[in-house]
Amino acid sequence: MDTKTKTYSYSFEEYEDGKGPDCMVEEMLSDPEFSNLTELIIGDWGNAWEDSCQAILDGIAENAERFSQIEKLFIGDMDYEECEVSWILQGNYSRLWAALPQLRELTIKGSTDLELGEICHDNLESLTIICGGLPKDVILSIQNAKMPKLKKLLLYIGIEDYGFDGDADSIKELLKQADFPQLEYLGIVDSEIQDDLAQIVLDSKYMGQIHTLDLSLGTLTDKGGKLLLDKLPAWPNVKKLDVHFHYLTEEMMDKLKELPIEADVSERYEPDEYHGEIYYNAMLTE
Repeated sequence: MDTKTKTYSYSFEEYEDGKGPDCMVEEMLSDPEFSNLTELIIGDWGNAWEDSCQAILDGIAENAERFSQIEKLFIGDMDYEECEVSWILQGNYSRLWAALPQLRELTIKGSTDLELGEICHDNLESLTIICGGLPKDVILSIQNAKMPKLKKLLLYIGIEDYGFDGDADSIKELLKQADFPQLEYLGIVDSEIQDDLAQIVLDSKYMGQIHTLDLSLGTLTDKGGKLLLDKLPAWPNVKKLDVHFHYLTEEMMDKLKELPIEADVSERYEPDEYHGEIYYNAMLTE
């Protein structure tokens, strides 16, 4: 089926005129184009740093039959000028899993007040969470999830100041306990402990089945680069490596590009120095 996409969002002027999350679902359902959509993108619902998207999530659950054609859903697609990612007020997705059994792809942006609840979904193939800090309870929901058809998992880990209250062991336990037999794309990205997470991912059970390894957007240095050089040759099933936005030396970049896989080593950064201290920053935090 051809993907038919539409974005629903409110400008600041529309918000000032009274529009917000409470009326967005009603507006979607009254749109004559809505019944033909298969992909739904929800941008700024108006004052997203003060009003959560809970009314939208509840509206979808309460009108589940009207949303039965939606296979791809993105909630929170807004840039920093509309709302910084760490300010986006998310919601509780517990009712969404049963309401949208046909959903194949879900992308969530923002982790403030985000709750996934008990995830049980037979058809979801892709789950992406874009945020400046991923809370432990969200990680635990994914760890315990029943998603037998999941092929892509992309998680922005972020930093403590913006919501990541776990540590490397939280990700180790996630990858140890989670059961995603069809996983092909594993992305553990945007972390200030990217070298440690690289080791955890490379030692995980999923290395034998994925074709894409994504460790981008974080503080990967030559320590993590050497782990990739040493361990990736043991996994010929991995066809693509993405480490764009990194702190690798040019020498290490060249070595990674010599691996017999497609490797994205673009966007090299230098660490910041302030009062004699060296700082490595993940790409997306605030």
